[in-house]
Amino acid sequence: MPPVLQGHTQGKNLPGGEFKDVDHEYTYTEIEGKELDLRPGSKLHTKIKNEVIQRAQASARIMANRHPAWNQIDKTLTTFINIDEQERNVKDSDPRKPVSIVFPYSYAVLETLLSYFVSAFLQDPIFRYEGVGPDDVIGAILLQEIVSLHTIRHKVGLAFHTQARDSFSYGFGVVTPTWRVHRGKRTSVKRGKGKFSGLFGRIMPGRDRVIVEDDAILFEGNALDNIDPYLYLPDTNVPIHEPQKGEYVGWIDKKNYVGLLTEEQSDDDMFNVRFLKQLKGRRTSIIHGDMSCRNKKSGQQDLARDGMTDSKTQPVDVIRMFIKIIPKDWELSSRETPELWLFSLGADEVIIQARPADLDHDMFPVGVIAPDYDGYSTSPLSRIEILNGLQGVLDFLFNSHIANVRKAINDMLIYDPYLVNTNDLANPEPGKLIRMRRPAWGRGVKDAVQQLQVNDITRANIADSAWITNAMDKISATDDAAKGALRQGGPERLTSAEFQGTAQGGLTRLERIAKVAGMQGIQDIGFFFGIHTQQFMTQDHFIKVAGDWQEVLMAEYGKGKVDRGRIAVHPQDLLINYNIIVRDGSVPGGNYSQIWVKMFDILGKNPQLSQHFDIVRIFKHIARNLGAKNVNEFVKKGGNIQADIQPDEVVRAEVQAGNLTPLG
Repeated sequence: MPPVLQGHTQGKNLPGGEFKDVDHEYTYTEIEGKELDLRPGSKLHTKIKNEVIQRAQASARIMANRHPAWNQIDKTLTTFINIDEQERNVKDSDPRKPVSIVFPYSYAVLETLLSYFVSAFLQDPIFRYEGVGPDDVIGAILLQEIVSLHTIRHKVGLAFHTQARDSFSYGFGVVTPTWRVHRGKRTSVKRGKGKFSGLFGRIMPGRDRVIVEDDAILFEGNALDNIDPYLYLPDTNVPIHEPQKGEYVGWIDKKNYVGLLTEEQSDDDMFNVRFLKQLKGRRTSIIHGDMSCRNKKSGQQDLARDGMTDSKTQPVDVIRMFIKIIPKDWELSSRETPELWLFSLGADEVIIQARPADLDHDMFPVGVIAPDYDGYSTSPLSRIEILNGLQGVLDFLFNSHIANVRKAINDMLIYDPYLVNTNDLANPEPGKLIRMRRPAWGRGVKDAVQQLQVNDITRANIADSAWITNAMDKISATDDAAKGALRQGGPERLTSAEFQGTAQGGLTRLERIAKVAGMQGIQDIGFFFGIHTQQFMTQDHFIKVAGDWQEVLMAEYGKGKVDRGRIAVHPQDLLINYNIIVRDGSVPGGNYSQIWVKMFDILGKNPQLSQHFDIVRIFKHIARNLGAKNVNEFVKKGGNIQADIQPDEVVRAEVQAGNLTPLG
């Protein structure tokens, strides 16, 4: 059964409530020259709070129906299974004895899928940009290099990995792009002014001074934050892969009071955080604790649901929600055209953000991938969930066989308690001595104890398990070749053609879901990163003049503007039109690499083909496809020599005419 959502207490903080006599002297957002009354308990504050809560409850009510299925996946991927009372007693009496386990084959499938996604998308650069017009070419190159620096600095690849894992586990993965500014202290050295020295008769250099600049921007750039599917609040009237068609999108942030105070100090658009201190409970009513089962095995999840976790961190649940509204209907301004606004609601009671989103792209800042989507569902089935039935059968076959083996090795004995000392017989220690009772002395030990015959009816379970795992591989497109293992069994040896054909077939299926994910979420994230860089970048960045665009940048800027292999990029240099180039979902070495090598060999030996094809570019393409990170690092410096291949007769004639000079 899905969890029951708790009801929201309306009017808790109306005048006369907890905030009546509290005044923290906040200055609120001004719209059309008028400051909005967003003090907790005001009419406008209550209206916005209720609008956000109603949308969050409507979304959570639908998404909560998927939580039980997701809980099963969590248990599968953490190899956790609930043990019954009998197994618990066995475990307590002898911890060496095995109990029921989850055979981690779904985990192996997930690892294979994630490995392919990492190879397909996390190549440098992750995002590639292309200028729309001739004047945009250089700016697109610079933008690509700047965004690449951001992805490295803020470890965007880790967020992509989590998003892909969520998509295979729960059916979809969600991230939100943010512009992160890292502030701190910057230490620099400044040389003092020189002074004329009468003693030495010349100007003496001034002393160096160490300058510490407070509250300096150490780095700014794009970052990517993951949204837990359990905490995601989409508009359930639109498919999961099309969030931009909805009226709103939101999620629940797990924050703490001190962290929110710190954010408020550096963000002029945040307010009312100090009002949260008046509340006894700062958890949301939309969900109850941790709805996942990721921490079930450690017991941490049960403590979170029971409210027994460490309260020293002062946790606060914040509902972040972007909503397309008509400001006049919300009493925020006189404008009657739809606008995108951001609202943040802390502890279901205090609005801490309410402002126009003010994003140049005017889109919901979320990227969603759902590789196994059906085009219509709000929450599609995941690939691991599709395998869950077979995983259950696999667990049953494996555990029943283990239980039967355990039964056989536990010495199921029939004995006559009149003849044999029961305590000696029950002693589990090796090398034990079993004493006969006094009435049996001198009669021998025959027929006093007899082993009960146990038939292994589960002997075929292991062979059946292999059939189940083979079926799971076929369904998930993660066969032995994709896992990096060769085919086992069979009288014939594995041929090269069989291996390449099987591997290529599996990679084609994986390539399909990678292409789908690229069009769904990766493309949007790359677009957001580009727009955010153009809109929010305030400082100059330096990029390295190397790689694919070294010659183009050197020709554009010249050696005079290149300092030690670096070019300064100003924010205005990036104000261009661009297209985002999505990767095709292939991995290095998987795009018919061996065929390309054979074709290159044919081109190099055929002069007529060499005249019509660019041998150097083909070689670079093959090298990149085989996994070379930056082929241009190996190109000789000093300019390219344009080769013109001519037949021998033509070359001899040109030499005799004096038009060509032999080298050396």
